[in-house]
Amino acid sequence: MTTEELARRTSTTRADDRYVFHSWSAQGAIDPLPVAGGEGAWFWDEDGNRYLDFASQLVNLNLGHQHPRLVAALQAQAGRLATVGPTFANDVRGELARLIAERAPGARDGGPATGDERRWRVFFTNGGADAVENAVRLARLHTGRAKVLAAYRSYHGNTTTAISLTGDPRRWPNEVSPDPHVRHFLGPYAYRSAFGARDDAEEGVRALAHLREVVQLEGPGTIAAILLETIVGTNGVLIPPDGYLEGVRALCDEHGILLVTDEVMVGFGRVGEWFAVDRWGVVPDLVTFAKGVNSGYVPLGGVVLGEHVARTFDDRVFPGGLTYSGHPLACAVGVESVRTFEDDRILERVRTLGADVIGKRLREIADRHPSVGEVRGLGFFWAVELVRDRETREPLVPFNASGPAAAPMAAVVAAVKERGVWPFVHFNRMHVAPPLVTSAADLEHGLAAIDAALDVADEQAEAVRA
Repeated sequence: MTTEELARRTSTTRADDRYVFHSWSAQGAIDPLPVAGGEGAWFWDEDGNRYLDFASQLVNLNLGHQHPRLVAALQAQAGRLATVGPTFANDVRGELARLIAERAPGARDGGPATGDERRWRVFFTNGGADAVENAVRLARLHTGRAKVLAAYRSYHGNTTTAISLTGDPRRWPNEVSPDPHVRHFLGPYAYRSAFGARDDAEEGVRALAHLREVVQLEGPGTIAAILLETIVGTNGVLIPPDGYLEGVRALCDEHGILLVTDEVMVGFGRVGEWFAVDRWGVVPDLVTFAKGVNSGYVPLGGVVLGEHVARTFDDRVFPGGLTYSGHPLACAVGVESVRTFEDDRILERVRTLGADVIGKRLREIADRHPSVGEVRGLGFFWAVELVRDRETREPLVPFNASGPAAAPMAAVVAAVKERGVWPFVHFNRMHVAPPLVTSAADLEHGLAAIDAALDVADEQAEAVRA
């Protein structure tokens, strides 16, 4: 490292330590890696250490670091019109809304309101949390009801209603000012079934019966919406059993409840579909998105709303809005992202490589390591669940572990990073969520690093059993 490079690294670290307040962190207990650059599926720090990004940063960098088409679109838009308020019409904003609406669930089959000339509309937000906030607001105003149901194993964002809807422990310290009309239920999780199910099919039936009972006990006429992550993300990469989403849709229809699917993490190709819900042929009333819509190059999110919801506000003011709704820089990158997806056949490659490389190799890895309880996933979105004992399925670390209790997972993470791969980890799980442009060779490289690091997991599991 040159003297100039060392000075830059020191300056970055000092400025971050002195002035930056970091998310979800005890400020004195963190030491952020100073990132200098990235390209494709890789990024590197200011010491020149390279890492294969198996987390897509925060599962948002779907087209990878510094994609030349996205960078060029951003630069061109900045030179033409850097910003304009949301009260004006703008070409890239309108074009991105059209591209999303034409790819929304069921759009090619008539959409959620067959017979309407315009079947989907798009309300743009700055990210996923405010997309969820506005989806709930739309549902409540449309139905005239207050309650919203969400799953315990979920994450929906860190604003008031979004964090209230969140089920995981990040909700707990934020409950000093919760949304009072949120209720939670248990979604399907066959590996750790709360319903005593013996397989995925039975888990889906029993989870649906549980949800039906919650709806009954809360009062169907008081519930505006059921909100769920189509595929549970951070809390386990939980794939819904076939028939479950269809059952939730039918339950909503029975009681005039809106179905809202949170596609912030799994939308835009993550599992080989424009929206993950397409895999089951279910058409929601509202869909939230963010992250992969433009790979996070400029903050952007939104709500795709069915025409039947949108028409509620034809002659009635929608009481919501954001200064940067549909920001031209963000939308220009989003437009180019959709075009790149289609030109490069991204959805097809995700389905193929997800099954033939990631899924296949992870199952082989699981067979070799007694610390692996289960692997599950679709496309470029998988979880490796680590356990102390396969028979008892006791997690390698306790639920919401921190400090010394989390040390076994910390050792596994360190072993992965030592091999030049940056993982996404939550509780006792290692998630595999690389950029959708990652080559087959790089996927093999990253999976080999995980394979080697799981020797450490096996040792940790044996140690805690002893």
